[in-house]
Amino acid sequence: MMKVYLDNHSTTQVDPNVFEAMKPYFLEKYGNASSKAHSFGWEAESAVEYAKEMISSFLGCESDEIIFTSGATESINIAHFGAAQELYSKGNHIVTTVSEHSAVLGSLKLLEKKGFEITILPLNKEGLVDPDRLKDALTDKTILVSVMTANNVIGTVNDVYEIGKICKQRNIVFHTDATQAIGRLKLNFNEMNADMLSFSSHKIYGPKGVGVLIVKKKLNLAPIMYGGGQQKGLRPGTFNTPGIVGTGKAIEIFSEEMEAEINRLRTLRDKMLFDISANLESVKLNGSKQCRLPNNLNFCFSGVRSENIINELRDVALSSGSACASETLKPDRSLKAIGLSDEEAYSSIRIGIGRFNTLEEIDYASKRIIETVEKLRTQSPIKSN
Repeated sequence: MMKVYLDNHSTTQVDPNVFEAMKPYFLEKYGNASSKAHSFGWEAESAVEYAKEMISSFLGCESDEIIFTSGATESINIAHFGAAQELYSKGNHIVTTVSEHSAVLGSLKLLEKKGFEITILPLNKEGLVDPDRLKDALTDKTILVSVMTANNVIGTVNDVYEIGKICKQRNIVFHTDATQAIGRLKLNFNEMNADMLSFSSHKIYGPKGVGVLIVKKKLNLAPIMYGGGQQKGLRPGTFNTPGIVGTGKAIEIFSEEMEAEINRLRTLRDKMLFDISANLESVKLNGSKQCRLPNNLNFCFSGVRSENIINELRDVALSSGSACASETLKPDRSLKAIGLSDEEAYSSIRIGIGRFNTLEEIDYASKRIIETVEKLRTQSPIKSN
């Protein structure tokens, strides 16, 4: 039996080339990158700097604007709490959207308890943030806007360049969670007028436990943790050199192959969309078809619960939404934000196609999804529309 992994929005396989690049830093080049007195430390420091160079070249930032963390969740918390504390004397208003990752909404919820005013913007029916609506939400007390580049559930891509422009005109700090967008969209940190950008390595075929926060030079953040003072004091502690090396290698691969990979992913995605839509009734694509990540599909299968589809498809790895929110029983907030009923949200599945998926796997997965939905509909007391 073939097994197909289509949950690449949750995490990705480590690229073998990334793994090979990391190995020496576990077994041979194991020095502490902060050790300045010997060659082991110099070697590790050089590896960290090389990874920074790869990231800065790929994303259009400066090497000394890069902070390494344990993942996007930590990056987002440093960004939000650091900016809020530093800028509190200028205002206490923060703008975000209803569909943000739990790390964004959770950290802002705590800030709200501490006296900050949080405005949470809705999405339009396509699953996008309206820049004009965001502009109208800004006040003279707004100090921070935090909007994701691409949605982790329905794959929709926000106009972060326009949002960044609006924030720059008002002298408001702009943070974007680009976790799902790195390597799948062409991004330039400076051109999008972002002040902070965060992402995780494990979403881009790198190792788990490593993240990146890019912070514009001119922006000062208050530290939220304390230690040895590494990384401008924003993220003290020993560098995870193997993980950082792996992240740099993952980015280096994208710098060489991203355009071809995007085209390949889009071809596989569009074939799957056509095959499933052509062979099943009462199925719809959630979110914008045009402003969408090249590797994302999110289907609503009327009359069938997504948990039943997933349980039946033991040979195909899918999800009903964000892995970080999978412990909750509530319908996904991104699906609700685009107007789906609870029943429609509970009937939706997310598909994330990745680098290592083949055409054969896509054809197999499409066939199995079609078979499973048809089977469950014959058993379901809920009639499809």
